[in-house]
Amino acid sequence: MVGQGIGKAAAASGTVKTVTILGATGSIGDSTIDLIQRSPDAYRVVALTAHRNAAKLAAQARLLRPEMVALADPAGYRDLKEALAGTSIRVAAGAEAVCEAASLDAEWVMAAIVGAAGLQPTLTAVRRGAVIALANKECLVCAGSLFMAAVAEHGATLLPVDSEHNAIFQVFDFDQRHKVSRILLTASGGPFRTATREVMAVATPAQAVAHPNWSMGAKISVDSATMMNKGLELIEAYHLFGLAESQIEILIHPQSVIHSMVEYADGSVLAQLGTPDMRTPIAFTLGWPARLDAPAARLDLAALKSLSFEAPDHDRFPALRLARTALQEGKSAPTILNAANEVSVARFLEGEIGFLEIAARVEETLARMPSRAVTTLDDVIAIDAEARRVAISGRRVGKSIGAAAE
Repeated sequence: MVGQGIGKAAAASGTVKTVTILGATGSIGDSTIDLIQRSPDAYRVVALTAHRNAAKLAAQARLLRPEMVALADPAGYRDLKEALAGTSIRVAAGAEAVCEAASLDAEWVMAAIVGAAGLQPTLTAVRRGAVIALANKECLVCAGSLFMAAVAEHGATLLPVDSEHNAIFQVFDFDQRHKVSRILLTASGGPFRTATREVMAVATPAQAVAHPNWSMGAKISVDSATMMNKGLELIEAYHLFGLAESQIEILIHPQSVIHSMVEYADGSVLAQLGTPDMRTPIAFTLGWPARLDAPAARLDLAALKSLSFEAPDHDRFPALRLARTALQEGKSAPTILNAANEVSVARFLEGEIGFLEIAARVEETLARMPSRAVTTLDDVIAIDAEARRVAISGRRVGKSIGAAAE
C-alpha cells in the first residue's frame, strides 16, 4: 500500500538498513548516495545498478561495497569487471541482471531507473514486499493499475520520491480520502515558461535541459521543458492517491517552493514547502516513518518576499492536454503516450527533430494507435514496443499535426 507496510519498530530501532539503488548513476542516485554517505554506519548497500556508465558505477561500488552491481547495457560489462577486479563485488550485465539485483534482500529500494525500462526491476522489488522509494513515474504511467495491484498483493510499501507527490503524501489524510476536494500539482514551468512558440521552435537541447530551479537528468529536464513531466505526474498522482482525474489540477509556481497542495472539504489547503533539493524527499523516504537530518538549504521566506502562481498554458504546452486526454481515455493510452514521448525526447536530444515536434509526434502516435485493454505485464511490454516503432517510423510532423500549436 502507499505509505504502509513497513515495521515501524524496525525503522526506529537504530538497526542497519539494507539498501538497493536502481539507477545509481543518475541525479537521484547521486543524491541518495550523498545521504547514505552522511551516515554510513546506518546503511548497508546490497546492490547498485546503472544503464551504461560503467566507470561511475565502479567508483560508486568501490565507495559503498555492495554485494552486486549490474549494468543494463551488456556492452559495458568488461570495463566494469576490470574496474572492480580484486574486490568481492559480483558483476553482471543485461536486463535480467538488473532484475536480479532488484530481487536481492534489501529492505529499502530506490527505484530511479529512467523511463519504462524501470518497470520490470521495480516490480521485482515490489513482489518481494520491499519498501519502494519510487522515483520512476513511468511505472505508474505505463502500468498503473497492474503496478498498484502488485503493491497491494505482495504487501510492499510505496513511498513517492517525486517532489510533488512526496509533498502530497506528507499532507494527505489517507484515513479521510473522501474529504479531499482536490490536489494541486505545482510546476515551475521549466526554461520556456514565458517563451513564445517561435522561440521554442528553434530551441536547442542545451536550452531545453537548462532548468531554472532543479538539477535533473537530460530526459527529465526536457520533459519539464515540454511540461510532459507534469502530464506524467498527473497520471502518477491518479494512481497513487485514488482520486478522480477531475480532482487533480496543475498550477504553475515558478519559485518551486511550494511543492504541491491538498485541498479539503472544509476549505483548508495544506502545502509542503522547501527549497528545491531532491535530497529532501529522498531523505523522507529513506528515514520513513522517522525523519532524517538532511543537508538541504533551509527556506528563508523573508528573503523570497513573494510567491507567484499562474494557470498553465495548454496552447503553448500541448503535452498537458495529451496527458490528461490519455488518462481520461485509459486502457493503453498512457502507455502509448509514455513510449512515444521517450522516443521523441531521445530524438530531440540527438538533434534529429525540433523541440515542438516532441509533443506533436506523441499526438501523432496516439492518433495512429487506438487504445486497447491492458490486463497483463506482457500487454504493457507489447504495447510499449509497438508505440516506439510507430513513433520512430512516424512521418516528419508538419502543419497537419502541429497546427493547433502554431
